[in-house]
Amino acid sequence: MTLNIPNRRERAAVALADGLLLPARLARLFRRADAAPPKKIVCFRLERIGDLLMIVPALATLRALAPDATIDLVVGSWNAEIAKAIRGIDRIETVDAAWLARPAVGLSPLRLAAAAAKWRRRRYDLAINFEPDIRSNVAAAAVGARRTAGYASGGGGPLLDVALPYDPRIHTADNAQSLVAAALGRVPEGPIDASLRLPDSHRDAAAHLLARFGDSLVAGIHVSGGRAVKQWPESRFREVAEHLVRDRGAAIVLTGTPHERKLLEAVRAALPPERVLDAAGLDLLTVAAVVERLDLFVTGDTGPMHLAHAVGTPIVAIFGPSDPKRYAPRGLHDVVVRIDLPCSPCNRIRRPPERCTGHTPDCLAGVDTAQVIAAIDEVLRATARRRR
Repeated sequence: MTLNIPNRRERAAVALADGLLLPARLARLFRRADAAPPKKIVCFRLERIGDLLMIVPALATLRALAPDATIDLVVGSWNAEIAKAIRGIDRIETVDAAWLARPAVGLSPLRLAAAAAKWRRRRYDLAINFEPDIRSNVAAAAVGARRTAGYASGGGGPLLDVALPYDPRIHTADNAQSLVAAALGRVPEGPIDASLRLPDSHRDAAAHLLARFGDSLVAGIHVSGGRAVKQWPESRFREVAEHLVRDRGAAIVLTGTPHERKLLEAVRAALPPERVLDAAGLDLLTVAAVVERLDLFVTGDTGPMHLAHAVGTPIVAIFGPSDPKRYAPRGLHDVVVRIDLPCSPCNRIRRPPERCTGHTPDCLAGVDTAQVIAAIDEVLRATARRRR
């Protein structure tokens, strides 16, 4: 299977590792196939919040196909809180991989596999790794499940009983659904409820926080792009917020983390204090409940964008180097704002081109405030102001 790894050296190293793992593949071929429905399932999704939220529909499908099974979910500690809101999950395990942790404090690939091996006593029937990565494929195999499913195009295919190519031309959520269908050997017959289960206490807290805005239109703005290469200028977010307050009488909810407060302050300082709720620092489930009650959410390609989609809030998403085919929100009234360039979307997020570092990349610099405001108008016309 062709490895989908852009960096040539990394691709060569993973190909060598796959060659060394071939005996494991041969051993699996000689095992007797077991057609019994899985009763104990463990799923791996170690990446960031957006990556987890994009597989929620696949997890809902898994629960529908295995209604009597115990389903455990392994996530990074940063996702532990939101993972508890995913329906159909029986147990949450947290492990932080060093290559995903921010700051970089976590387990090396070998230590991650050793941590996963401690769960062998649970005797899982099926392990599913939703990440196309040889390191997490090794960890999933270390669990010792009767069958292991994952993507082979990131390496580690010899360790998998069900080895799919990860298709970079389609949405992450669709890749995840294909993996579940292949692992279970069928697809569900009816509709699936993939909504998050937010506790009433968090919804009550959100209602209290937003009560002072009355019946005003309330828009969320997430200023931080998470990475410099995905950062739309905060000055343009400020112009969008000023437009919403001045021309639509809106109230603004600013989301983010405490270490992003400098970016948020660039927007908040330009707005009347009584028209702003600073939600930075709130726990993630309360943020989800606040976002659920908004009329609109304006953001870049971020984890909070996927959170807004998960709770059904209309989105205006500003995309630059990220590929909308793989990551765009898919709500009925969501709008993606971007420009076409010969090099965009390059999808080189973790290792951006040198010419795009140290400043706003061209694919984002070319998105002006007027385009985003036009998209906001489009969304609000289509939704006709959702009543909270």
